[in-house]
This record gives sequence, structure tokens and C-alpha cells, in this order.
Amino acid sequence: MDMKFMKAVESLHPEFEQLMGAAPYTPGAKLPMKGVYLFCEHGKPLYVGRSNNIPRRFHDHRRPSSGTNKAAFAVLLARRELGLTTDYRPGPKTRKNLEKDPDFIAAFRRAKDRVREMEFRAVEELEPIRQALLEIYCAVAACASFNDFENH
Repeated sequence: MDMKFMKAVESLHPEFEQLMGAAPYTPGAKLPMKGVYLFCEHGKPLYVGRSNNIPRRFHDHRRPSSGTNKAAFAVLLARRELGLTTDYRPGPKTRKNLEKDPDFIAAFRRAKDRVREMEFRAVEELEPIRQALLEIYCAVAACASFNDFENH
């Protein structure tokens, strides 16, 4: 294994522990601008993401008016509720086509309501490569069930 890469990966665990041990975000608290974030439900890690604007991304995931292009986690929750697999190829399961399906839209609204009730944590990571690696590390180490990293 490349030593530089190995060193980078080995240095991620303290940030993972910081993320997992952080108090859930409460309105009015300060969020880091850049880094990795985590949604948990009843203490169970569900979804890890990364952003260069965590406060905006937090609101995108939770805003009732956010569409499928902004509330990706809610899309995953709705797909799972309806038994739909994620598929990025052109066809009936694309987000654009699902937006025309009343059953999906109802599930998507329920999912956004659910996301608004979840715990949210974030940790700062300014360096882009470390941020990308940290997202994957945290998703795997936390067993976040909505991160699969498959390329469909």
C-alpha cells in the first residue's frame, strides 16, 4: 500500500471518534463550514455525507421544500420504504421520473419529516482529499446503513 495513503487513512480515526462523540446539533449552535456530517436515528448512524457548506447542506436535507436534488438522504429513505433500488442509469427509477410518481412523492415527504427528527452531528475537515476519505471511513466504521457507495 502507498505509504502516503496509508498514513492519511490511519490519521482519520480521531476525527471519526470526534464525530461519533459530538453532541447532536441544536438550533443556534455553530456548525463547521467544511467537513463530514452524520444523521442518526435513536442513536443509530444512518447516513454520512460531506460538504463544503455544512450549514446549507443540513438545511437542504431537512427543508420541506427541498427537491430530490437537494435532499439525497430523504430520497434514499423513500426508495427503501417503497422497495426501490437506487439506479443512476436512464430509466423509470431516476429521480426525475420518480418525482412524477405520487407514491414516491408521498414517501419522500414522509422521509423529509423523518430526517428533520434525526440527530445531526458534524466534524470539520478542510482538506478535500481527507474530507473524501473521512466520509468513507466514517460511513464504514459507523455502519451507516444508507451509505453503500455502489455505482449503479
